[in-house]
Amino acid sequence: MFSGIVQDVGRIVRVAAHGDGVRIALDAVELDVSDIGVGDSIAVAGCCLTVVAISGRTLSFDVSAETLRCTTALDRTGKVNLEKSLRLSDRLGGHLVSGHVDGTGSVVRCEAVAGDESSRIVTIEAPAGLARFIAGKGSIAVDGVSLTVNTVHGARFTVNLIPHTLMVTTLGQLASGMRVNLEVDLVARYVARLQEADR
Repeated sequence: MFSGIVQDVGRIVRVAAHGDGVRIALDAVELDVSDIGVGDSIAVAGCCLTVVAISGRTLSFDVSAETLRCTTALDRTGKVNLEKSLRLSDRLGGHLVSGHVDGTGSVVRCEAVAGDESSRIVTIEAPAGLARFIAGKGSIAVDGVSLTVNTVHGARFTVNLIPHTLMVTTLGQLASGMRVNLEVDLVARYVARLQEADR
């Protein structure tokens, strides 16, 4: 489990074919790797991956074809948000995030907040199957970042990115047309499942 509070922006530096997917190597910039071991879980761009090798500050992960199918950013080099899994004693600063990406959304628009050029409103279109789980003032993880949903209109929703979030995550790079990993709120998913079971 994770909290959606990004601890570092790392960089995928190598991607190589491996099994039915790829093996990626990423360099951690500021993440404390001293307590990370092979077999540990790390959220990479919001996707829970298992460490398969460590060399200094470089962590390697195997990414299956299924994971590649339902995520973005894990099949190429570039910057990614990183978060170590929670300990039971950790503060839950964001919301409970499983690291099981539900699908990818498309950035429709990024614009400065009226009267605050340092913050941005981002509009994202979610896949139709996920839209019903997204509610105004509810939680959502975008590329592993815990965010509050501002508004919802059909399959589109908006989030407000404050200067701190823009500075310490990859979300400061978002632009129209980009794909992002989405994980809907766990509570919303289970409530919907319970409602289906009662029918």
